[in-house]
Amino acid sequence: MKFLDNYATIEASIPHLPAKATMKTVLKAAPRTSTQRGAEPSVRATVEQIIEDVGRRGDEAVREYSERFDHWSPEAFRLDPARIEEIVDGLPAQVLDDIRFVQRQVRSFARVQRDSMHDVEVETLPGVFLGHRHVPVSAAGAYIPGGRYPLTASAHMTIITAKVAGVPRVVACTPPIHGEIPAATVAAAHLAGADEIYLLGGVQAVAALALGTETMRPVDLIAGPGNAYVAEAKRQLFGTVGIDLFAGPTEILIIADAHADPFVVAVDLLSQAEHGPDSPAVLITTSREVGEEVIRHIDALLPGMPTKDFAEPAWRNHGEIHVVDTLDEAFTLADAFASEHVEVLTEDPRKALDLMHDFGALFLGEGTCVSYGDKVIGTNHVLPTKGAARYTGGLWVGKYLKTVTYQEVRDPESSALLGEVCGRAARVELFEGHARAGDVRAAKIRGTTVPWAPTASS
Repeated sequence: MKFLDNYATIEASIPHLPAKATMKTVLKAAPRTSTQRGAEPSVRATVEQIIEDVGRRGDEAVREYSERFDHWSPEAFRLDPARIEEIVDGLPAQVLDDIRFVQRQVRSFARVQRDSMHDVEVETLPGVFLGHRHVPVSAAGAYIPGGRYPLTASAHMTIITAKVAGVPRVVACTPPIHGEIPAATVAAAHLAGADEIYLLGGVQAVAALALGTETMRPVDLIAGPGNAYVAEAKRQLFGTVGIDLFAGPTEILIIADAHADPFVVAVDLLSQAEHGPDSPAVLITTSREVGEEVIRHIDALLPGMPTKDFAEPAWRNHGEIHVVDTLDEAFTLADAFASEHVEVLTEDPRKALDLMHDFGALFLGEGTCVSYGDKVIGTNHVLPTKGAARYTGGLWVGKYLKTVTYQEVRDPESSALLGEVCGRAARVELFEGHARAGDVRAAKIRGTTVPWAPTASS
């Protein structure tokens, strides 16, 4: 592995890198390509065509695309209760026990999140009451990916969180895998509380959830990860339906000091690189020795890794190792990446809670890892990518809730005061109709007339 000491061009290519953040050495760089907003033109065009077709022809189009892309055209895409029960009963007891264990962790944390959100009401003037309430959406769609990796855990993350938020109707969609029913995913969706489960994937599933068909009522919000086509479908349908967030390839960034175990660092980087050939895996360390050891371990681990066909190109093309002088510099540089997952493998990992602010989720210390967050620990694994952590967090109970406000004025004097101020403020903005709504209330309470009211003779 050739070490790189000429790092100026790499520094310049990292978005949002503050001027004070200086990398001393780059041990491994990733080729920088132009940042493209949205999907490739061919993906955009394909998705647009499918969405238009599903909106126009409904179930007929959904079935045609399911046959074309998944070779799947059952009598009904929705699983009935008897079939769900049969699928669940056919799974090994250990699989079901593990699903229930993980779902208890997710549900427990989601309930804590929900309990932290309080309705409020305050009296701001005598007799003037303002408040807000957190109201769940009426229906949510949970997209659970299949393909090479049937992401059973996504059922926990999307469905349980919605149910804890109070969503009365949650619709789960997951594709068949090579013509087979993904039994563990169906069981997870059922045990999580899905009200409807469809064996349907891809753009056609997202379009059906958003637009509705003859056999599927539309939902109000769609959550869950997916491939580039699914992500583009959510992007195009946003506005017609709410979405959790815009997502791209899975990312991991590790901050390590000299106390970190290079073998653990290498294993953790590859654990996320296996998601796909375009998954970034970045190490920022204060120890060049740790960085060099990580490279050696990865070179040794990759040949025998069962998922090396994804992990190897991901590391080759999107792996990076940066060496900095101090942990403060490491945190600053990590914030510039705004990575989806950030592991902090340092002597005092909790410092990151105070010194970092741009990340999807933090994993503090060697006792935890991104894989725990992905699969078992209870925090949500649907997280922002491609720098979106600069402005949003990941999926949580609050995504399924609408915070709506209300107002009530019980005191006539306060209403008159507000009416007078409203009249003046609205006329400054040339909104005469708004002004009159204030005038009429003030006049009625004060027992006066309004100069703009028509006279009886007019």
